[in-house]
Amino acid sequence: MQPTLANLARIFFRIGNTTFGGGYVTIGMLGRELVEQRRWLPSEKFDLAFALSRVTPGTNLLAFCAAIGAQLKGVAGAVAAVLAVTVPSAIVAVLFIYGFEAGQHNAVAMAAISGTVAAVAGMMWSTIWTILRPHVGGPIRNLQVVLIAGGAFLASWKFGITPVPIIAAGTLIGVFWKDPGKR
Repeated sequence: MQPTLANLARIFFRIGNTTFGGGYVTIGMLGRELVEQRRWLPSEKFDLAFALSRVTPGTNLLAFCAAIGAQLKGVAGAVAAVLAVTVPSAIVAVLFIYGFEAGQHNAVAMAAISGTVAAVAGMMWSTIWTILRPHVGGPIRNLQVVLIAGGAFLASWKFGITPVPIIAAGTLIGVFWKDPGKR
């Protein structure tokens, strides 16, 4: 069953404005809702939108939301998804900045912010697992996932390599190192 434009916008509004921790957390929540629960989108199309949005310039979350919205409802879906996920949270971000500036010398406020950062990091790891989970299973496939994901992490974090060559390398490795059970 395909969503209506209004249903699509409501989901992007709800998830985009009730998740904290950035794009990866939002993407993970959208995956659970759109792929696992509602089954509006197969995981392959979700993963493709995720991968392609990583190589676009600018804000990858916006590119991702536009890609998912377009797959489900065309151009109108892309516009609705982007507006629903961004406008309210942009207003909240401005209000948070004013609140932070007012409380940056308050020990309780700073302790609350530190706790928030730790919770957000945990949610990001949950999102990573949500994205990787459909691609694990079997010793060869698990090894591929660990080596590609771990290599991408090290290439980005330790060596500062930009996303395009990392994604290109992952793509090539995926093409040439096929799981014998998946041919």
